[in-house]
Amino acid sequence: MNLLHCIPSFARRFQVIVAAKIINFLIFVFCCTFPALAQNQTDVENRNSGEDWPVSFNQFIRSILNRHCTACHGGVQQAAGLSFVYRDSVVAPDGWVVEPGDAENSELIRRILSDDPDEAMPPPEHGARLDDSDVQLLRRWIDQGANWQKHWALEVPQRVDRPVDENDNWSQQPIDRFIFQRLKSEGLRPAGDETATRWLRRASLDLTGLPPTAELVRTFLNELQSDDELAYQNAVEQLLTSPHFGERWASVWLDQVRYADSKGLGLDGRRNIWKYRDWVISAFNDDLPFDQFTIKQMAGDLLPDRTASDLIATAAHRLSQSNEEGGTDDEEFRVAAVLDRVSTTWQTWQGLTYGCAQCHSHPYDPIEHDEFYKFAAFFNNTTDCDLDQEWPVYQAPVQQSDYDKASQLDRQIETLRDAIWQQEYGLLTDMSVWQPLTEVQATTNNATRVAVERIDDHDQYFTVDTVSRNTAFQLEAPLPSGLELLSAIRLTLMPLDPVTAVADSEWGFVLSHVSAELLVPGEEPRSLPLQRLMIDEPNPFIDPQRSLNVEDNYGFSAYSRIHYPRQTALVLSESISVPAGSRLRVNLNHKIFILSAYSLIAKRGHLAVTGDNRFIGLLQDQDYVAQQRELAKLSEERKQIRSTGVPVLAELPSHLRRPTHVFIRGLFLTKDKEVEAGVPAAMAPLPEDLPVDRLALAQWLVAADNPLTARVAVNRFWARIFGIGIVATEEDFGAAGELPFHPELVDDLAWRFQHQMGWSTKKLLRELILSRTYRQSSKIESERWELDPDNRLLARGPRGRLSAEMIRDQALAISGLLSPQLYGPPVYPPIPDGVWQPFEYGDKWKTAEIGDPNRYRRSIYTYTKRSIPYPLMATFDAPSRELCTPRRSQSNTPTQALMTLNDITFDECAEALAELMLKKKPDDLRDQIVWGFERATSRKPLPSEVEQLMRLYPKTPQGTASDLKAIATVLLNLDEVLTK
Repeated sequence: MNLLHCIPSFARRFQVIVAAKIINFLIFVFCCTFPALAQNQTDVENRNSGEDWPVSFNQFIRSILNRHCTACHGGVQQAAGLSFVYRDSVVAPDGWVVEPGDAENSELIRRILSDDPDEAMPPPEHGARLDDSDVQLLRRWIDQGANWQKHWALEVPQRVDRPVDENDNWSQQPIDRFIFQRLKSEGLRPAGDETATRWLRRASLDLTGLPPTAELVRTFLNELQSDDELAYQNAVEQLLTSPHFGERWASVWLDQVRYADSKGLGLDGRRNIWKYRDWVISAFNDDLPFDQFTIKQMAGDLLPDRTASDLIATAAHRLSQSNEEGGTDDEEFRVAAVLDRVSTTWQTWQGLTYGCAQCHSHPYDPIEHDEFYKFAAFFNNTTDCDLDQEWPVYQAPVQQSDYDKASQLDRQIETLRDAIWQQEYGLLTDMSVWQPLTEVQATTNNATRVAVERIDDHDQYFTVDTVSRNTAFQLEAPLPSGLELLSAIRLTLMPLDPVTAVADSEWGFVLSHVSAELLVPGEEPRSLPLQRLMIDEPNPFIDPQRSLNVEDNYGFSAYSRIHYPRQTALVLSESISVPAGSRLRVNLNHKIFILSAYSLIAKRGHLAVTGDNRFIGLLQDQDYVAQQRELAKLSEERKQIRSTGVPVLAELPSHLRRPTHVFIRGLFLTKDKEVEAGVPAAMAPLPEDLPVDRLALAQWLVAADNPLTARVAVNRFWARIFGIGIVATEEDFGAAGELPFHPELVDDLAWRFQHQMGWSTKKLLRELILSRTYRQSSKIESERWELDPDNRLLARGPRGRLSAEMIRDQALAISGLLSPQLYGPPVYPPIPDGVWQPFEYGDKWKTAEIGDPNRYRRSIYTYTKRSIPYPLMATFDAPSRELCTPRRSQSNTPTQALMTLNDITFDECAEALAELMLKKKPDDLRDQIVWGFERATSRKPLPSEVEQLMRLYPKTPQGTASDLKAIATVLLNLDEVLTK
């Protein structure tokens, strides 16, 4: 191999790889269209034989129906009420087109053989007739009883007996036995072992995303002299325990949950959510079991004794895109975020295209349109909305060492706050103590028109037509006769249309300031001493007590939408005597608007009063006062912990829960029937005896009878290690996806991952990396390439271009520039001039100066803006993170070579590597080249390779680092360096 082929022969390599990709794509399309052909050789031989072998519905019949029938008789269109997605629609006695055991009398066979164009299926205008082999398969299947199977991925994985072959002296790990058997059935044998250092480099890149250190290489080679297997094991343990393990695998996970440091839509403003990224890194480093990893992200806020870490984990679902542009409807984008969470959850954890059911029932998989919205109901009652503030925001400690202290304080504060609220809410909602006001007069301070109407036993004010900004209402009414004392005023603020707002919320309100006066005949108005607002919500976004501060514009609110009436009790500091004929005046000021367009004004409301001494008595109660003091003390102590705000999930209280409706054709404005939270009927039910909430959903995802979670997880790890998944369509385990190339292997791994490995990611990866399958040489032989270009049979070791992050991080590591620092806010390495121009003023890119460690941090810490991805990442196929990305596409373009040759980061790396070469071996050019080559490739160069590199050195009297830069540039651009 020509050492320098990466540069002069790039075009040839590009053509070869593109041609191979086109061929592989055509093969993929062919196999997806005809999935029966993706089965093993035995199935193909059976199909071609005349023997009466059992016809598998999953292997043959489902693909025929999908190709010819489901376009008209599937989940979307169910012509004549018939869907080939569901057995009960097809097979008698519930269905009507297939008579089990009797193909000749089955309507299906009659129609596909009919010559009548009005009866023939498929109709001539919809497609060609079925070929004879497909008809024969359908006949045989029906005559054998029309056994209908669940799709393979919806069957719970079972423990698999691993193959045993007395001639197998190659296998070391359980997966090896499956691979060996498959290779043997294809007439192949495994490739020989990869050279030790190439294996080590491959393993280091796969496990840590970085090349092995020189110390690790030396240790590994020394241990090989005494015990080679122990050397391999020790090397893997070092890599698994490296803090950089979490950085490498967090990057894979962040693609799934569409992590970014920006909001995505509109101006794509900043989102301070980097603590979640750090949580993921820590979770992988700590080998947090995947079931707990799942539960914490789905419902960490609902866990008993939740911790700071648990709350941060829920930020996974706050990564949906939001839109803070003026004129947008925040409810529209809140709903969009909810639906995105549904689709992302299914793609990430279940590997199904569940989002298809948003507009109609799934075309191929047994997921009904209604079931999409039943699942959406789990996410529809979180408190977040589509606004700049991104409430609710948790103040996450910046230092992980403060997590325990913060968690303890959080629990104490939450317990006290809840105890205080329960006492207040009990009084607020005691209907027996309140007397409603009638004969209300309402006026405003501006053009906003207001009217009053009697509803039941009270008068309600309401606005008429449009409202103006900064509207203040003055409500005045006589106090009830017989009321001798006044201790509290109940203010009920409502949607303008209380009936329709339950399903279609209205813009809410912020009560910027509230005051009250007692009007006694013949006297000046007396200002009432309001001391505290008792409200109907335990954890409001905005402190309601701010409504009592005339200098503050925020306070009691329904922010930003209102579905139900909201209530607060305005409690006086002391009971006031009410003379006969007295009137009450209440002033409501509103000064907050959203996005320059929507004024948050209470458009309807009514008043009630009480003289019950329990309200003031509670405020003076010694225990209550002690609780308030303790709460203030703990809150102040919590503020002393340096923290950063992170958007998280929180649930609405039960009395404010939103209803969930089916959307006709997926449009949130066209609501159909109301549904309750639930999971698809085609899968196991939710755990019994638990509240139907996100925590139950999380436990359902990792339950033993969930058929998908473990399969999808092990397949994802397998794909990152071996280059392609056992199920190639990582994003689609459904009927339209590809069948598993090694079905027994994926089920064995899934079962053991869940039941024997305890959901341990490191145990799973340890087995894969230590397998003989992984240890094979990646050398490609022409015969094996023609038979298996994608290496699905694994008759050779994995080989492929590094990911975008690895390419940059490796260059920094080889050059000695890479900062080892973990965690922290996003950083800003250099970018080309002009890239950031559209955001130069609103969202500055503060490039770290040369020498600043933040300039050389790992790529996972780079500020990720969805609308302008970091150029190097985008060039090497990293996603923009706008949507869930189960697997990255991989391209090969001239732009990539130009990037690694000319980008400022690579230029700095080449210069730094040249300086290292000169510093380590100052006296001899050959030694400098050998040292640099070993650092870049983890192997010693051949003499011919050294000679080629020496030709790049300029003949100057005194060698400098600048003279070595061209050689360093070539080393960083070697194909051997850019691939694993």
